[in-house]
Amino acid sequence: MEDILEDLTEQEETVSDEASSPPYNSPFRSTRLHIQRSNVCSRAYFVVVMVFFHVYILNVIALLLYVHYNNGPGDLVSGDGVSSAPVSDSINRLPSPGPPSGELHVEDYSQSFSLPRIEGIRVGHVQQVSVVPDKTHEMRTLSLKPLLFEIPGFLSEEECRVVVQLAQLKGLMDSQATAPSQGQEESNQPLLSLSTDEVFSLLDLNQDGLLQKQEIVSHSRSRDGTWLSPDNLRQILTGLEACPTGMLTLGDFRRVYDVSQHSGEAQSGRLLSQFNQRSKHTWLHQSPGSHHVLHTLRNRVISLTRLPSALVELSEPLQVIRYENGDFSNAHHDSSPSHSETTCAHTRLAGNTSALTEVSCRYLTVLFYLSSVEEGGESTFPVADNRTYEEQALVQDGVDLTDTQETCGRGNLRMKPTSGTALLWYNHLSDGRGWMGELDEYSLHGDCPVRRGVKWVANSWVNVDPDHRQQARYQRLVAQRYQAKSGREDHYQSLSHSDLHQDL
Repeated sequence: MEDILEDLTEQEETVSDEASSPPYNSPFRSTRLHIQRSNVCSRAYFVVVMVFFHVYILNVIALLLYVHYNNGPGDLVSGDGVSSAPVSDSINRLPSPGPPSGELHVEDYSQSFSLPRIEGIRVGHVQQVSVVPDKTHEMRTLSLKPLLFEIPGFLSEEECRVVVQLAQLKGLMDSQATAPSQGQEESNQPLLSLSTDEVFSLLDLNQDGLLQKQEIVSHSRSRDGTWLSPDNLRQILTGLEACPTGMLTLGDFRRVYDVSQHSGEAQSGRLLSQFNQRSKHTWLHQSPGSHHVLHTLRNRVISLTRLPSALVELSEPLQVIRYENGDFSNAHHDSSPSHSETTCAHTRLAGNTSALTEVSCRYLTVLFYLSSVEEGGESTFPVADNRTYEEQALVQDGVDLTDTQETCGRGNLRMKPTSGTALLWYNHLSDGRGWMGELDEYSLHGDCPVRRGVKWVANSWVNVDPDHRQQARYQRLVAQRYQAKSGREDHYQSLSHSDLHQDL
Protein backbone atom coordinates (compact mmCIF):
# COMPACT_ATOMS: atom_id res chain seq x y z
CA MET A 1 0.00 0.00 0.00
CA GLU A 2 2.81 2.33 0.86
CA ASP A 3 4.45 1.48 -2.48
CA ILE A 4 1.30 2.56 -4.33
CA LEU A 5 1.13 5.87 -2.46
CA GLU A 6 4.77 6.63 -3.27
CA ASP A 7 4.16 5.93 -6.98
CA LEU A 8 1.17 8.32 -7.00
CA THR A 9 3.21 11.02 -5.26
CA GLU A 10 6.02 10.74 -7.82
CA GLN A 11 3.54 10.99 -10.71
CA GLU A 12 1.97 14.15 -9.23
CA GLU A 13 5.38 15.78 -8.78
CA THR A 14 6.27 14.94 -12.37
CA VAL A 15 3.05 16.47 -13.68
CA SER A 16 3.62 19.54 -11.50
CA ASP A 17 7.15 20.04 -12.83
CA GLU A 18 5.97 19.74 -16.42
CA ALA A 19 3.23 22.26 -15.85
CA SER A 20 5.58 24.75 -14.20
CA SER A 21 8.25 24.50 -16.91
CA PRO A 22 7.74 26.41 -20.21
CA PRO A 23 6.32 24.17 -22.91
CA TYR A 24 9.08 24.75 -25.44
CA ASN A 25 8.63 21.25 -26.89
CA SER A 26 4.86 21.42 -27.21
CA PRO A 27 3.72 21.91 -30.78
CA PHE A 28 0.36 23.28 -29.60
CA ARG A 29 1.56 25.72 -26.97
CA SER A 30 -0.49 28.86 -26.36
CA THR A 31 1.66 31.97 -26.70
CA ARG A 32 0.85 35.16 -24.75
CA LEU A 33 1.45 38.55 -26.34
CA HIS A 34 3.25 40.86 -23.98
CA ILE A 35 1.53 44.21 -24.65
CA GLN A 36 3.13 47.25 -23.13
CA ARG A 37 0.00 48.84 -21.85
CA SER A 38 1.85 51.57 -20.09
CA ASN A 39 3.37 52.78 -23.40
CA VAL A 40 -0.03 52.91 -25.15
CA CYS A 41 -1.57 54.90 -22.31
CA SER A 42 1.34 57.34 -22.33
CA ARG A 43 1.01 58.00 -26.07
CA ALA A 44 -2.73 58.72 -25.87
CA TYR A 45 -2.26 60.94 -22.87
CA PHE A 46 0.48 62.86 -24.69
CA VAL A 47 -1.78 63.46 -27.70
CA VAL A 48 -4.61 64.77 -25.53
CA VAL A 49 -2.29 67.07 -23.61
CA MET A 50 -0.80 68.50 -26.79
CA VAL A 51 -4.24 69.15 -28.28
CA PHE A 52 -5.34 71.05 -25.20
CA PHE A 53 -2.04 72.93 -25.12
CA HIS A 54 -2.42 74.11 -28.73
CA VAL A 55 -6.03 75.14 -28.13
CA TYR A 56 -4.91 77.16 -25.11
CA ILE A 57 -2.16 78.88 -27.11
CA LEU A 58 -4.62 79.76 -29.89
CA ASN A 59 -7.05 81.22 -27.36
CA VAL A 60 -4.30 83.36 -25.84
CA ILE A 61 -3.28 84.66 -29.28
CA ALA A 62 -6.90 85.41 -30.18
CA LEU A 63 -7.38 87.28 -26.91
CA LEU A 64 -4.26 89.37 -27.49
CA LEU A 65 -5.38 90.25 -31.02
CA TYR A 66 -8.84 91.19 -29.73
CA VAL A 67 -7.39 93.48 -27.08
CA HIS A 68 -4.96 95.05 -29.56
CA TYR A 69 -7.53 95.88 -32.22
CA ASN A 70 -10.12 97.11 -29.74
CA ASN A 71 -7.79 99.31 -27.73
CA GLY A 72 -6.41 101.02 -30.80
CA PRO A 73 -2.90 102.18 -31.59
CA GLY A 74 -2.50 104.23 -28.45
CA ASP A 75 -2.60 103.64 -24.76
CA LEU A 76 -5.82 103.04 -22.90
CA VAL A 77 -4.97 105.76 -20.43
CA SER A 78 -6.35 109.19 -21.08
CA GLY A 79 -4.62 112.43 -20.38
CA ASP A 80 -5.88 112.45 -16.82
CA GLY A 81 -4.70 108.94 -16.06
CA VAL A 82 -8.21 107.50 -16.21
CA SER A 83 -9.07 104.55 -18.37
CA SER A 84 -10.88 105.72 -21.47
CA ALA A 85 -13.78 103.41 -22.24
CA PRO A 86 -16.84 104.07 -24.38
CA VAL A 87 -20.15 104.70 -22.72
CA SER A 88 -22.05 101.45 -23.14
CA ASP A 89 -24.49 101.46 -20.25
CA SER A 90 -27.63 103.55 -20.43
CA ILE A 91 -27.15 104.56 -16.80
CA ASN A 92 -23.42 105.24 -17.03
CA ARG A 93 -22.50 108.68 -15.80
CA LEU A 94 -19.56 110.52 -17.19
CA PRO A 95 -17.12 111.88 -14.62
CA SER A 96 -17.56 115.42 -13.41
CA PRO A 97 -14.81 117.81 -14.47
CA GLY A 98 -12.30 118.86 -11.92
CA PRO A 99 -11.63 122.48 -11.13
CA PRO A 100 -10.06 124.37 -14.03
CA SER A 101 -6.33 124.60 -13.75
CA GLY A 102 -4.10 127.29 -15.06
CA GLU A 103 -1.58 124.85 -16.50
CA LEU A 104 -1.71 122.85 -19.66
CA HIS A 105 -1.34 119.09 -19.47
CA VAL A 106 1.99 119.18 -21.24
CA GLU A 107 3.03 115.79 -19.97
CA ASP A 108 0.18 114.31 -21.99
CA TYR A 109 1.23 115.76 -25.34
CA SER A 110 3.93 113.23 -26.08
CA GLN A 111 1.53 110.31 -25.73
CA SER A 112 -0.86 108.74 -28.20
CA PHE A 113 -4.37 107.81 -27.24
CA SER A 114 -7.37 105.79 -28.20
CA LEU A 115 -10.52 107.66 -29.16
CA PRO A 116 -13.55 106.51 -27.16
CA ARG A 117 -16.99 106.92 -28.66
CA ILE A 118 -20.32 107.31 -26.92
CA GLU A 119 -22.74 104.60 -27.98
CA GLY A 120 -26.05 105.78 -29.37
CA ILE A 121 -27.90 102.48 -28.71
CA ARG A 122 -31.00 103.58 -30.68
CA VAL A 123 -32.80 106.75 -31.74
CA GLY A 124 -34.58 108.23 -28.74
CA HIS A 125 -32.35 106.51 -26.21
CA VAL A 126 -31.66 108.65 -23.13
CA GLN A 127 -28.62 108.29 -20.91
CA GLN A 128 -27.58 110.27 -17.87
CA VAL A 129 -24.34 112.24 -18.03
CA SER A 130 -22.63 114.31 -15.36
CA VAL A 131 -20.40 117.11 -16.61
CA VAL A 132 -20.84 119.58 -13.73
CA PRO A 133 -20.68 118.86 -9.99
CA ASP A 134 -23.94 117.83 -8.30
CA LYS A 135 -25.93 117.92 -11.54
CA THR A 136 -27.02 115.35 -14.09
CA HIS A 137 -27.98 116.01 -17.70
CA GLU A 138 -30.05 113.88 -20.03
CA MET A 139 -28.39 113.06 -23.33
CA ARG A 140 -30.77 111.91 -26.05
CA THR A 141 -29.75 110.06 -29.20
CA LEU A 142 -31.16 111.91 -32.23
CA SER A 143 -29.68 109.75 -34.98
CA LEU A 144 -27.24 106.90 -35.56
CA LYS A 145 -26.05 108.07 -38.99
CA PRO A 146 -24.37 110.32 -38.02
CA LEU A 147 -24.04 109.51 -34.34
CA LEU A 148 -25.81 112.61 -32.98
CA PHE A 149 -26.81 113.56 -29.43
CA GLU A 150 -28.74 116.42 -27.83
CA ILE A 151 -28.04 117.63 -24.27
CA PRO A 152 -30.56 120.25 -23.02
CA GLY A 153 -29.38 122.67 -20.34
CA PHE A 154 -25.69 122.06 -21.05
CA LEU A 155 -25.03 125.79 -20.52
CA SER A 156 -26.76 128.18 -18.15
CA GLU A 157 -28.31 131.43 -19.36
CA GLU A 158 -25.54 133.35 -17.64
CA GLU A 159 -22.83 131.31 -19.38
CA CYS A 160 -24.50 131.86 -22.76
CA ARG A 161 -24.66 135.61 -22.11
CA VAL A 162 -20.95 135.75 -21.15
CA VAL A 163 -19.83 133.92 -24.29
CA VAL A 164 -21.90 136.24 -26.49
CA GLN A 165 -20.47 139.31 -24.75
CA LEU A 166 -16.89 137.99 -25.12
CA ALA A 167 -17.51 137.50 -28.84
CA GLN A 168 -18.88 141.02 -29.20
CA LEU A 169 -15.91 142.39 -27.30
CA LYS A 170 -13.50 140.49 -29.53
CA GLY A 171 -15.28 141.72 -32.65
CA LEU A 172 -17.01 139.67 -35.36
CA MET A 173 -16.05 139.41 -38.99
CA ASP A 174 -18.08 138.47 -42.02
CA SER A 175 -18.01 134.78 -42.88
CA GLN A 176 -19.91 135.20 -46.12
CA ALA A 177 -18.84 132.81 -48.84
CA THR A 178 -20.51 132.45 -52.19
CA ALA A 179 -20.35 129.19 -54.07
CA PRO A 180 -19.33 129.26 -57.72
CA SER A 181 -21.96 128.97 -60.37
CA GLN A 182 -21.76 126.63 -63.32
CA GLY A 183 -18.62 127.30 -65.33
CA GLN A 184 -17.16 129.81 -62.86
CA GLU A 185 -13.91 129.45 -60.98
CA GLU A 186 -14.07 128.03 -57.49
CA SER A 187 -13.73 130.32 -54.49
CA ASN A 188 -10.15 129.20 -53.88
CA GLN A 189 -9.07 130.10 -57.40
CA PRO A 190 -6.92 133.22 -57.96
CA LEU A 191 -8.71 136.49 -58.64
CA LEU A 192 -6.36 137.20 -61.54
CA SER A 193 -6.97 135.42 -64.81
CA LEU A 194 -3.82 133.54 -65.78
CA SER A 195 -3.11 131.92 -69.10
CA THR A 196 -1.81 128.38 -69.34
CA ASP A 197 1.67 129.61 -70.30
CA GLU A 198 1.73 131.97 -67.31
CA VAL A 199 0.74 129.16 -64.94
CA PHE A 200 3.51 126.99 -66.39
CA SER A 201 6.06 129.79 -65.91
CA LEU A 202 4.98 130.31 -62.29
CA LEU A 203 5.29 126.62 -61.52
CA ASP A 204 8.66 126.27 -63.25
CA LEU A 205 10.80 127.45 -60.33
CA ASN A 206 14.19 126.95 -61.95
CA GLN A 207 12.96 128.16 -65.34
CA ASP A 208 14.42 125.18 -67.17
CA GLY A 209 11.33 124.68 -69.30
CA LEU A 210 10.43 121.42 -67.53
CA LEU A 211 8.01 120.83 -64.68
CA GLN A 212 8.92 118.33 -61.99
CA LYS A 213 6.65 116.99 -59.26
CA GLN A 214 8.31 118.93 -56.45
CA GLU A 215 7.86 122.20 -58.34
CA ILE A 216 4.13 121.62 -58.68
CA VAL A 217 3.70 120.61 -55.05
CA SER A 218 5.78 123.46 -53.58
CA HIS A 219 3.78 126.13 -55.45
CA SER A 220 0.36 124.63 -54.73
CA ARG A 221 0.32 124.78 -50.94
CA SER A 222 -0.85 127.87 -49.07
CA ARG A 223 -2.40 128.81 -45.74
CA ASP A 224 -5.94 129.40 -46.98
CA GLY A 225 -6.16 126.82 -49.70
CA THR A 226 -4.62 126.31 -53.10
CA TRP A 227 -4.76 128.50 -56.18
CA LEU A 228 -4.82 125.23 -58.07
CA SER A 229 -7.66 123.11 -56.69
CA PRO A 230 -6.95 119.54 -55.50
CA ASP A 231 -8.83 118.20 -58.53
CA ASN A 232 -6.64 120.25 -60.87
CA LEU A 233 -3.50 119.09 -59.11
CA ARG A 234 -4.54 115.45 -59.27
CA GLN A 235 -5.07 115.75 -63.01
CA ILE A 236 -1.70 117.47 -63.51
CA LEU A 237 0.19 114.94 -61.41
CA THR A 238 -1.56 112.08 -63.20
CA GLY A 239 -0.36 113.53 -66.52
CA LEU A 240 3.14 113.99 -65.12
CA GLU A 241 3.33 110.37 -63.95
CA ALA A 242 2.24 109.22 -67.40
CA CYS A 243 5.28 110.88 -68.98
CA PRO A 244 8.25 108.51 -69.33
CA THR A 245 10.69 111.25 -68.30
CA GLY A 246 8.71 112.17 -65.18
CA MET A 247 8.63 115.81 -66.31
CA LEU A 248 6.21 117.99 -68.24
CA THR A 249 7.16 120.20 -71.15
CA LEU A 250 5.07 123.27 -71.98
CA GLY A 251 3.20 121.34 -74.66
CA ASP A 252 2.45 118.47 -72.28
CA PHE A 253 1.35 120.90 -69.60
CA ARG A 254 -1.06 122.66 -71.96
CA ARG A 255 -2.88 119.41 -72.69
CA VAL A 256 -2.98 118.28 -69.05
CA TYR A 257 -3.94 121.71 -67.70
CA ASP A 258 -6.80 122.15 -70.14
CA VAL A 259 -8.20 118.74 -69.16
CA SER A 260 -7.93 119.61 -65.46
CA GLN A 261 -9.74 122.91 -65.97
CA HIS A 262 -12.65 121.26 -67.78
CA SER A 263 -12.82 118.54 -65.12
CA GLY A 264 -13.00 121.17 -62.35
CA GLU A 265 -15.76 123.06 -64.10
CA ALA A 266 -17.83 119.91 -64.53
CA GLN A 267 -17.48 118.97 -60.89
CA SER A 268 -18.31 122.45 -59.59
CA GLY A 269 -21.93 121.97 -60.65
CA ARG A 270 -22.58 118.93 -58.47
CA LEU A 271 -22.97 120.63 -55.10
CA LEU A 272 -23.30 124.32 -55.81
CA SER A 273 -23.95 125.27 -52.20
CA GLN A 274 -21.17 123.33 -50.49
CA PHE A 275 -19.55 126.39 -48.88
CA ASN A 276 -22.35 128.93 -49.26
CA GLN A 277 -23.14 130.79 -46.05
CA ARG A 278 -23.86 134.22 -44.65
CA SER A 279 -23.12 135.10 -41.04
CA LYS A 280 -20.57 136.78 -38.75
CA HIS A 281 -18.07 134.95 -36.57
CA THR A 282 -15.06 135.23 -34.29
CA TRP A 283 -12.67 132.95 -32.40
CA LEU A 284 -12.25 132.74 -28.63
CA HIS A 285 -9.18 131.00 -27.20
CA GLN A 286 -9.73 128.72 -24.22
CA SER A 287 -6.11 128.57 -23.09
CA PRO A 288 -4.59 129.68 -19.75
CA GLY A 289 -5.37 133.32 -19.11
CA SER A 290 -8.74 133.29 -20.88
CA HIS A 291 -12.13 133.79 -19.22
CA HIS A 292 -13.10 131.14 -16.66
CA VAL A 293 -16.37 130.43 -18.51
CA LEU A 294 -14.35 129.42 -21.58
CA HIS A 295 -12.26 127.12 -19.37
CA THR A 296 -15.47 125.61 -18.00
CA LEU A 297 -16.80 124.87 -21.48
CA ARG A 298 -13.56 123.16 -22.47
CA ASN A 299 -13.59 121.01 -19.32
CA ARG A 300 -17.17 119.99 -20.01
CA VAL A 301 -16.26 118.94 -23.53
CA ILE A 302 -13.45 116.80 -22.12
CA SER A 303 -15.81 115.18 -19.61
CA LEU A 304 -18.62 114.71 -22.11
CA THR A 305 -16.52 113.18 -24.88
CA ARG A 306 -14.11 111.31 -22.56
CA LEU A 307 -11.31 112.31 -24.90
CA PRO A 308 -7.80 112.96 -23.59
CA SER A 309 -7.41 116.54 -22.45
CA ALA A 310 -4.32 116.93 -24.66
CA LEU A 311 -6.39 116.48 -27.81
CA VAL A 312 -9.06 118.97 -26.74
CA GLU A 313 -6.58 121.60 -25.53
CA LEU A 314 -4.64 121.52 -28.80
CA SER A 315 -7.73 121.81 -30.98
CA GLU A 316 -9.16 124.90 -32.63
CA PRO A 317 -10.39 127.80 -30.53
CA LEU A 318 -14.09 128.19 -29.83
CA GLN A 319 -15.87 129.62 -32.87
CA VAL A 320 -18.82 131.92 -32.10
CA ILE A 321 -21.26 132.69 -34.94
CA ARG A 322 -24.07 135.24 -35.16
CA TYR A 323 -26.92 134.70 -37.65
CA GLU A 324 -29.13 137.71 -38.25
CA ASN A 325 -32.36 137.88 -40.23
CA GLY A 326 -31.90 135.98 -43.49
CA ASP A 327 -28.51 134.54 -42.56
CA PHE A 328 -27.93 130.86 -43.21
CA SER A 329 -25.36 128.14 -43.83
CA ASN A 330 -25.87 125.57 -46.55
CA ALA A 331 -25.26 121.89 -45.83
CA HIS A 332 -21.60 120.95 -45.53
CA HIS A 333 -19.23 118.64 -43.68
CA ASP A 334 -17.19 120.05 -40.80
CA SER A 335 -14.28 117.72 -41.57
CA SER A 336 -12.63 116.42 -44.72
CA PRO A 337 -11.86 112.98 -46.13
CA SER A 338 -8.23 111.96 -45.92
CA HIS A 339 -6.21 111.53 -49.09
CA SER A 340 -2.55 110.90 -49.77
CA GLU A 341 -2.22 114.38 -51.29
CA THR A 342 -3.68 116.18 -48.26
CA THR A 343 -2.45 116.87 -44.75
CA CYS A 344 -4.30 118.04 -41.66
CA ALA A 345 -4.01 121.77 -41.00
CA HIS A 346 -3.51 121.34 -37.26
CA THR A 347 -0.57 118.89 -37.61
CA ARG A 348 1.02 120.33 -40.74
CA LEU A 349 4.33 120.96 -38.97
CA ALA A 350 4.66 117.23 -38.36
CA GLY A 351 2.88 116.32 -41.57
CA ASN A 352 3.69 115.17 -45.05
CA THR A 353 5.82 117.79 -46.77
CA SER A 354 4.73 116.52 -50.18
CA ALA A 355 1.02 117.01 -49.47
CA LEU A 356 -0.79 119.14 -52.03
CA THR A 357 -3.15 120.96 -49.69
CA GLU A 358 -4.20 121.30 -46.06
CA VAL A 359 -7.64 120.28 -44.85
CA SER A 360 -9.59 120.40 -41.61
CA CYS A 361 -9.49 117.17 -39.60
CA ARG A 362 -12.25 117.36 -36.98
CA TYR A 363 -13.11 114.15 -35.20
CA LEU A 364 -16.28 115.53 -33.63
CA THR A 365 -18.31 118.71 -33.24
CA VAL A 366 -19.92 120.09 -30.10
CA LEU A 367 -22.35 122.88 -30.97
CA PHE A 368 -23.73 125.20 -28.26
CA TYR A 369 -26.92 127.18 -28.78
CA LEU A 370 -26.27 130.53 -27.09
CA SER A 371 -29.72 131.96 -27.84
CA SER A 372 -33.21 130.91 -28.80
CA VAL A 373 -34.71 131.99 -32.12
CA GLU A 374 -38.28 133.15 -32.58
CA GLU A 375 -38.62 131.73 -36.09
CA GLY A 376 -36.31 129.82 -38.42
CA GLY A 377 -32.63 129.14 -37.81
CA GLU A 378 -33.02 125.38 -37.35
CA SER A 379 -30.00 123.10 -37.61
CA THR A 380 -30.70 120.56 -40.33
CA PHE A 381 -29.18 117.20 -41.22
CA PRO A 382 -30.60 116.49 -44.71
CA VAL A 383 -29.58 112.81 -44.96
CA ALA A 384 -29.54 111.73 -41.30
CA ASP A 385 -30.37 108.03 -40.91
CA ASN A 386 -30.87 107.57 -44.65
CA ARG A 387 -30.61 103.96 -45.71
CA THR A 388 -27.89 104.88 -48.22
CA TYR A 389 -25.89 107.96 -49.12
CA GLU A 390 -25.33 109.05 -52.70
CA GLU A 391 -24.17 112.51 -53.66
CA GLN A 392 -26.24 112.39 -56.84
CA ALA A 393 -29.40 111.84 -54.76
CA LEU A 394 -28.91 115.23 -53.09
CA VAL A 395 -30.16 116.85 -56.27
CA GLN A 396 -33.80 115.88 -56.84
CA ASP A 397 -35.93 117.36 -59.64
CA GLY A 398 -33.34 120.06 -60.14
CA VAL A 399 -33.45 121.04 -56.44
CA ASP A 400 -30.27 120.81 -54.37
CA LEU A 401 -31.09 119.43 -50.92
CA THR A 402 -27.97 121.13 -49.54
CA ASP A 403 -29.47 124.52 -50.38
CA THR A 404 -31.00 125.34 -47.00
CA GLN A 405 -32.50 128.55 -48.34
CA GLU A 406 -34.81 126.58 -50.59
CA THR A 407 -35.08 123.08 -49.16
CA CYS A 408 -34.59 123.42 -45.41
CA GLY A 409 -38.00 121.89 -44.70
CA ARG A 410 -37.11 118.72 -46.63
CA GLY A 411 -34.25 117.71 -44.36
CA ASN A 412 -34.55 114.41 -42.51
CA LEU A 413 -33.73 115.97 -39.14
CA ARG A 414 -34.13 119.53 -37.86
CA MET A 415 -33.45 120.97 -34.39
CA LYS A 416 -34.86 124.28 -33.23
CA PRO A 417 -32.29 126.45 -31.42
CA THR A 418 -32.84 126.55 -27.67
CA SER A 419 -30.54 128.57 -25.46
CA GLY A 420 -28.23 126.36 -23.38
CA THR A 421 -28.74 123.19 -25.44
CA ALA A 422 -25.71 121.39 -26.88
CA LEU A 423 -25.43 119.04 -29.87
CA LEU A 424 -22.66 116.48 -30.19
CA TRP A 425 -21.97 114.51 -33.34
CA TYR A 426 -19.06 112.52 -34.76
CA ASN A 427 -17.77 113.66 -38.15
CA HIS A 428 -15.81 110.45 -38.68
CA LEU A 429 -16.46 106.76 -38.29
CA SER A 430 -14.22 104.53 -36.21
CA ASP A 431 -11.48 102.63 -38.00
CA GLY A 432 -12.25 99.54 -35.90
CA ARG A 433 -8.99 99.87 -33.96
CA GLY A 434 -9.89 102.76 -31.66
CA TRP A 435 -8.83 105.60 -33.94
CA MET A 436 -10.46 107.96 -36.42
CA GLY A 437 -11.67 106.35 -39.63
CA GLU A 438 -13.36 107.58 -42.78
CA LEU A 439 -15.51 110.70 -43.00
CA ASP A 440 -19.12 110.01 -42.05
CA GLU A 441 -20.95 111.38 -45.07
CA TYR A 442 -24.21 111.38 -43.13
CA SER A 443 -22.82 114.22 -40.97
CA LEU A 444 -23.81 116.64 -43.73
CA HIS A 445 -25.54 119.56 -41.95
CA GLY A 446 -26.47 123.21 -42.33
CA ASP A 447 -28.40 126.09 -40.81
CA CYS A 448 -31.80 127.21 -42.06
CA PRO A 449 -32.31 130.95 -42.66
CA VAL A 450 -33.28 133.00 -39.61
CA ARG A 451 -36.78 134.45 -40.15
CA ARG A 452 -37.21 136.40 -36.93
CA GLY A 453 -34.74 137.07 -34.14
CA VAL A 454 -30.97 136.55 -33.80
CA LYS A 455 -29.22 133.20 -33.56
CA TRP A 456 -25.98 132.79 -31.61
CA VAL A 457 -24.09 129.48 -31.68
CA ALA A 458 -20.60 128.30 -30.75
CA ASN A 459 -18.67 125.43 -32.31
CA SER A 460 -16.11 123.41 -30.36
CA TRP A 461 -14.14 121.11 -32.66
CA VAL A 462 -11.71 118.39 -31.60
CA ASN A 463 -8.91 118.05 -34.15
CA VAL A 464 -7.46 114.58 -34.72
CA ASP A 465 -5.13 113.41 -37.46
CA PRO A 466 -6.24 110.16 -39.15
CA ASP A 467 -2.63 109.00 -38.85
CA HIS A 468 -2.14 108.40 -35.12
CA ARG A 469 1.65 108.41 -35.55
CA GLN A 470 1.51 111.87 -37.07
CA GLN A 471 -0.74 113.06 -34.25
CA ALA A 472 1.80 111.71 -31.75
CA ARG A 473 4.66 113.50 -33.54
CA TYR A 474 2.74 116.75 -33.40
CA GLN A 475 2.10 116.35 -29.68
CA ARG A 476 5.80 115.71 -29.10
CA LEU A 477 6.59 118.95 -30.94
CA VAL A 478 4.17 120.78 -28.67
CA ALA A 479 5.80 119.24 -25.60
CA GLN A 480 9.25 120.32 -26.78
CA ARG A 481 7.97 123.78 -27.56
CA TYR A 482 6.41 124.18 -24.13
CA GLN A 483 9.46 122.85 -22.32
CA ALA A 484 11.73 125.22 -24.25
CA LYS A 485 9.65 128.22 -23.24
CA SER A 486 8.41 127.12 -19.84
CA GLY A 487 11.08 129.21 -18.09
CA ARG A 488 10.19 132.47 -19.79
CA GLU A 489 8.00 134.88 -17.88
CA ASP A 490 6.29 136.18 -21.01
CA HIS A 491 5.14 132.74 -22.05
CA TYR A 492 1.84 132.95 -20.19
CA GLN A 493 -0.11 132.97 -23.40
CA SER A 494 -2.10 130.64 -25.60
CA LEU A 495 -0.42 127.39 -26.53
CA SER A 496 -3.47 126.19 -28.36
CA HIS A 497 -4.30 125.71 -31.99
CA SER A 498 -3.48 129.00 -33.68
CA ASP A 499 -0.38 130.26 -31.87
CA LEU A 500 1.37 126.91 -31.71
CA HIS A 501 0.88 126.33 -35.39
CA GLN A 502 2.38 129.67 -36.31
CA ASP A 503 5.26 129.66 -33.83
CA LEU A 504 6.48 126.08 -34.10
